[in-house]
This record gives sequence, structure tokens and C-alpha cells, in this order.
Amino acid sequence: MTSNNKKKNLNNMRLVVFFSLSVLLAACGGSKEQQAGNANTAQDTVPVFLLEQDTLKKMVELPAELVPYENAELFAKVQGFVKEMKVDLGDHVRKGQLLAIIEAPEINSRFAESEAALQSAKAKWTAGKDIYERLYRASQAKTPGIVAPVDLERSRSQMMADSATYAAAEKQSQAYKAVSGYLYIKSPFDGVITARKADPGALVGTNAMLLTVQNNRILRLRAAVPEMYISAATTSKNMAFRVDAYPTQQFKAALTRKSETIDPVTRTELWEFQVDNSSHELKAGGFAYVKIEITRIHPSYIVPASAIATTQEKKFVIRLRDGHLEWIDVRQGIINDKGVELFGDLQKDDTLLLKATDERKPGTSVYGKLVQTSFPAVR
Repeated sequence: MTSNNKKKNLNNMRLVVFFSLSVLLAACGGSKEQQAGNANTAQDTVPVFLLEQDTLKKMVELPAELVPYENAELFAKVQGFVKEMKVDLGDHVRKGQLLAIIEAPEINSRFAESEAALQSAKAKWTAGKDIYERLYRASQAKTPGIVAPVDLERSRSQMMADSATYAAAEKQSQAYKAVSGYLYIKSPFDGVITARKADPGALVGTNAMLLTVQNNRILRLRAAVPEMYISAATTSKNMAFRVDAYPTQQFKAALTRKSETIDPVTRTELWEFQVDNSSHELKAGGFAYVKIEITRIHPSYIVPASAIATTQEKKFVIRLRDGHLEWIDVRQGIINDKGVELFGDLQKDDTLLLKATDERKPGTSVYGKLVQTSFPAVR
């Protein structure tokens, strides 16, 4: 073989090696680019659940207060001295029962004077009436001129004046009689004496309280119901409540009335229940806890708390639709042991993220992994 042939063969081998290396490098580079592209297009896997409807039920225990069905603070209506106190603290009294006597001699004197003036006015009116009637009968006689018309008119006017004086004296006597009745303090209803502020001999006036009477046979149980619960709270007639004095007992109360207005300070409506306390176990002024059942009439959407994202502007859940994320604005309702009640543009069987966060931007492509739909409340 000549030297020229040897050089030609060597060049051919070099070309074959160079071509092989080029193909190998191109193949390796393409594999890496394909792997990078696949890595860039890989989707996140997030836990999701299907939105379901459920009837919201919850039992709430609200603080309440026991107050007497009737309560009256008895004051002296006139100034005087306490002559006698016929009751003491804790005594049970009946309606109209005499509780205390006040002594005021000047009032008795004025009443006696008014009675005397009444009798005098009555006698004068009776005499004037008799004179007028006699003159009137005489003026009706067939013989003319027996009674002058002017005399008849004068007697009639005198009778009318005496009648007006008698009526005024009668009203004044009634007024003094009513004032004299203020000296006797009587119970306005059946109840118990819960306070006694005066003793015999004490000087009392219109600003001095003598006694407090309460009707504790029936008690009012008052509870402030939050505005959120008003539409869903049950109106059952019988509700249970408890008091600290009897920790192992449950008592019953009947819903009787509502205030029909929202307190702008506390954002609550006052509900009042009636309690039969004929056994006198419960005490007015005591603190209580009443249980009220909350039930929605229509089904609601209930989700775990983790499915709700909160920002400074709004609350929202994240829905997965066609592989992409959507933010859905929601309003939060009542929380129970199943989760949080939601209101918004949602549909049954929507796919929602179990853990929502504002880091999951709308339009992001993810893969959803379905988890159990019966989830405990996330607190």
C-alpha cells in the first residue's frame, strides 16, 4: 500500500469518528432538553373535595339572667313619720295587704276640713234648691203676679252657684281623701319582700324608698341572642337552661316574647322566657345559661375552615375547574362541628381545594387528588 492510500484511509476514519461523536452529543443534548421541558410542564398535586349540601344544626349555650316577673319599689308619696312597719325581709305578702303606715297629722287635718266644707256646701245647695223649687211652683199658679220673674231668676242663679260650690267641695274632699290614703302602703301584687329600708319613727318623703316587693313565683329568663343566630334559631316553646347553684339540674323555660329590635351596641336581640318558680328553687337576679338550637330551613354549603382563604380585601375559596384554579368570593355563616357555613357563587359537587391560600393564583394548572368528603371541622 502506498503512502497516499494510507493517508486517505486515515482521513476517512477521522470523519467517521467525528460524525459519531456529533450524533452522540446531539442525542445527549436532546434528552436533557426534553427532560427539562417535561419538568417545566409537570403539574402540582393538591388535595380537593367535592362540595356537598347539608342541613346546618347547632346547639348554642347563651348567658342569660333571671329577673322577677313583677318588681315594685314602694315609696312614701307624702312626707311623714313611719308609724308602723307590718312586714320584714323575706315575708310573703298578698295583693292589697297593708305593709306600712305613715303618720302625717297635717294631712288628716286637711281631710277633716275638706269634709266639713263639703257638708256646708251641700247644705247651702240643698237650701237654695228648695227655695227655687218653691218659687217655681208658685210662678206656675193661675193667679198672676204671685212671684216676680226677677226673683225666680235670682233664686235659680243662686241655686246653680251653690251647686257648683258643692261640686268643687266634693272634688276637693275626694283629693284629700286620696292623699290620706297615701299614708297606708299596700302591696300591689302577690310576692315577697326583698328589701326593707325604713323602721318605725323614721322621717320619710317622696324620695325615700320603704320596701321592695317582687313576684318570684314566676321568673323572666332574658337572653341576648346574636344577630347571626336570629333567623335560624328555633322557636320551640320549651328550652333547657342551667344555673351555677344547681350544677347537676336542668330547668325548663318557655319562650314568650322577643324585643323585635337589634341592640346597636351589642348586635343582639333580647329574648324573654317564662319560668315556673312555684318551688322557689331559683332566685331572681341569678345568672343562667340557656340552650338554643340553631337550624337552617334550607340546606347550606359547609366546608372545613382550611378551605377558606382570608385576605385584607375578602374571603374566598379556590375551585378547580378543567384543571385550572378559580377564586370564588364567599361570605361566612355559622360554624358548627362539621365546618363553616358558606354563601357564594357555588354549586353542588364543585371541586374545592382543601387548603386554600392566596399563593394559589387564579389560572394556575394543578392536578386534584380527591380526599374524603366527610371531614371534621378544622379549628
